Amino acid sequence: MQRVSKIVLAIIILLITSCASRKDIIYFQNDEVDQSKINYKTIFKSGDLLQINISALDIEAVKPFNLNSSSTANTNTSETTQHSYLINNDGYIDYPILGKIKLVNLTRSEAIDLLKNKLSPDYIKNPTVNIKITNFSITVLGDVKSPGRFTIPNERISVIEAIGLAGDLNMSGVRTIEVKREEDNQIKTYKLDLRSNKIFNSPAFYLQQNDVVYVEPNRASSQDAAYNKNTGLFISIGSILISLITILTR
Repeated sequence: MQRVSKIVLAIIILLITSCASRKDIIYFQNDEVDQSKINYKTIFKSGDLLQINISALDIEAVKPFNLNSSSTANTNTSETTQHSYLINNDGYIDYPILGKIKLVNLTRSEAIDLLKNKLSPDYIKNPTVNIKITNFSITVLGDVKSPGRFTIPNERISVIEAIGLAGDLNMSGVRTIEVKREEDNQIKTYKLDLRSNKIFNSPAFYLQQNDVVYVEPNRASSQDAAYNKNTGLFISIGSILISLITILTR
C-alpha cells in the first residue's frame, strides 16, 4: 500500500511540474512600453520590385517616366499594368532617362526625395513621386497553426499581425520567438518575448520584406516529435526485463 502511495505521489508531482504556468503563456504582460521607440519604416533591399509613379501638372512631361507593361490574357484582350523596377544585387534600378539610381538601404521618404531631386527642375516641375513594393512578403515557420509565406499588399505588418496570419502559436510554442532578417548581407536574429510589452520597442516589431518569423516548439513537444515506433518496443522489452528481475529476486 505504501509503495502504491509513493507511485501516486510521484505521478502528481510530475503532472504539476510539467504543466506550464499561466505566466508562461499569456501575451503582453505588465512591462512598460516606451512609445518613442515604436517606429515603422520601409527600407529598400536588393530583390525588391518597385512600382514608381510620377505625377505633375504637366501630364506630357511625366509620360516618359511612367512605363506600362502589357500582358495578353487571350487573343482578344490584354491587361496593362505599371512597369516594376528591380533593385539589382548592386542596389540599383534602371530608370527611364535618369539611368541607374541606387535605392538600396534607403527609406521610402529618402528614395522619394532622391527621385524628386533628379527630376526637378530639369525634367519635371514640382513632381509628386509614389513608390510601392510589389513583392513584399514575410514567412512564419515553426510551432504555429498555419505556417507559410504571406504577401503583404500594404507593406506594413507587425510581428503580432504576422503571427495572426499564421493562426497564432500553438500552446506548445515557445513564447520567445525569433525574427531572421538580412542586413548588410548578413542574417541578423532578433528575439522577441511575446509575454512582455517590451516587444513593442523591438526594432523587429514591424517586419521588413522577406523577414522570417520562427516559433520554436517547447521541450515537451520536441520530445513527442522524437517519439517513434521503436519506443513502444523498447518500453515492452524494459517491462519484461523488470518483471523477470522482480521474479528472480523474490
